[in-house]
Amino acid sequence: MSHFILASNPKGPVPPGQRKGHDVLQTDPTKPQSLGADLRALRKQRNLTLTELAERLGRSVGWLSQVERDMSDPSISDLRAIAKALGVPMSLLFAHASAPAEEKGYVVREGSRRPMGSGDEGLREELLSPDLTDDFEMVHSTFAPKSAMQTPANRPTQEVGYIISGRLDLVIGGRSFSVGPGDSFRIKHEPYEWANPYDEPAVAIWVIAPPVY
Repeated sequence: MSHFILASNPKGPVPPGQRKGHDVLQTDPTKPQSLGADLRALRKQRNLTLTELAERLGRSVGWLSQVERDMSDPSISDLRAIAKALGVPMSLLFAHASAPAEEKGYVVREGSRRPMGSGDEGLREELLSPDLTDDFEMVHSTFAPKSAMQTPANRPTQEVGYIISGRLDLVIGGRSFSVGPGDSFRIKHEPYEWANPYDEPAVAIWVIAPPVY
């Protein structure tokens, strides 16, 4: 992920893509894990073309292409619009700013995980992968007590989960399972749903391929 800083009304020449009077997210194109690369990965995971996403944003294809190539710095309002168009929390688009330069793209410290999803249904998800450009994503999932999935999911992915603590009830392809600490499971192109009817949170590591966030 690229390092970023927030800047308002900077003095001197205005960098490409920066609009006076607006905060901008300044990316560092020398870093291999960049904001642009993450945006491109999220767009492709949703099978959106540059044209389709640009139309949703009300921006030009050229501008969006420059953002994905780290040649233009989107404003905070741009990032908010992009997050909404892609259906992700805005926080997912921000780099691990506190990570040392030598760790970016390699290590994610516990306090630097990026939140994912909406937090609905009592599920809290945090990204364990250093960025969004891999063929899979690793997620730290916490299921609140007495919570349950409201609508079964059915997505074209292969997913593997490992329970760290607590218990979780699963229905995978019509079959019911109860899993606890040390248990693992696989979901392969099948409808599934989860529930935690117990009195303690369930914590799991979830690997999803291809990425869905």
